[in-house]
Amino acid sequence: MTVHHNPPEKMAKEEVLRIELEVLREEHRDLDASIEALQEKGMGDQLTLQRLKRKKLALKDEIARLEDQITPDIIA
Repeated sequence: MTVHHNPPEKMAKEEVLRIELEVLREEHRDLDASIEALQEKGMGDQLTLQRLKRKKLALKDEIARLEDQITPDIIA
């Protein structure tokens, strides 16, 4: 018999957060690759690159927020 420490609804919510987190991480990686490719080829104006970098930073913040929800702070 398996004992669950979390109620099923909390486990389901955490699983949804983990899936969201993976989607955001993939989008972050894709943006990073796009920015790098544009810079290497000398394509894309500064405004476009800045917009992509801001979006990448916003994704990073959202990823950190989700990670905090999944892994609560442990008070030592």
